[in-house]
Amino acid sequence: MPPLRFGLKNSGQATTIEALRDVWRIADEGGFDHVWDFDHFASIGADGTERPVYEGWSLLAAIAASTRRVRFGCMVTGNTYRHPVVLAKMAVTVDHLSGGRLEFGIGAAWAEAEHQMYGIEGLDHRVGRLRESLDAMISLWTNERTTLEGRYYHFKDAVATPKPIQKPHPPIWIGAGGDQMMRVVARYADVWNSAGGPGPDAAREQSSKLDEVCRQVGRDPATIRRSIQHMWDGRDRGKLVDLVGRYLEAGFTEQIINCQAPDHARVAQAAAEALPELRSMPVR
Repeated sequence: MPPLRFGLKNSGQATTIEALRDVWRIADEGGFDHVWDFDHFASIGADGTERPVYEGWSLLAAIAASTRRVRFGCMVTGNTYRHPVVLAKMAVTVDHLSGGRLEFGIGAAWAEAEHQMYGIEGLDHRVGRLRESLDAMISLWTNERTTLEGRYYHFKDAVATPKPIQKPHPPIWIGAGGDQMMRVVARYADVWNSAGGPGPDAAREQSSKLDEVCRQVGRDPATIRRSIQHMWDGRDRGKLVDLVGRYLEAGFTEQIINCQAPDHARVAQAAAEALPELRSMPVR
């Protein structure tokens, strides 16, 4: 099993720049492996779309400049929001700004309200678009020229320099839950981020489905790490330790603690204080 790694997340929604910087600093200085935001233009969740949201990739450039050690990424980028050459160039730029610390998180996108209010197209064919986008971006990152005649994207003898610092490209994390998306994960992902569910048992079942899809396409399931996000209020350490342990038993070795509002920094600091105990868990 891969080593157990931990991250923090302040999504960029209903927060402040000061609180974002606090979480980045705690992740960098507190020994976390990675730190994350998300990619939405309008707020999500039960409270509607009108809460403040900062743009995710702009924040990643700020993380690159504000930290020295911790890896970081967007959990996850909505593929439909940007043309693949724009996203590929953004990723390379951030990878260079950080000295090669970018984790490239991406998904097919899902927020209907955003697509409707901004006139963003592609949600109806989002899985096919993601496949083509990944083909294009990987080629732009690794080949001198890219030609692609797809259903959704078209490249003709396209150049993209510089290349990423990380070779062949930054690790690809894909957020997914449905059957079609699991095939995308099996083909492209270094890390699969579970779309969630009622708990570790449901996540284990999803993970077993991914194992089967990997076998169908001829990939060793063990080459894809499994990740999960925890919603934690920073108060009951025992609850967090128990949750981490249950997901670890299910094979999830990349675990991200989502620092919830309104006390992002307090939750992050509580997670940092719990980190030695979390890291002491045996990885079987």
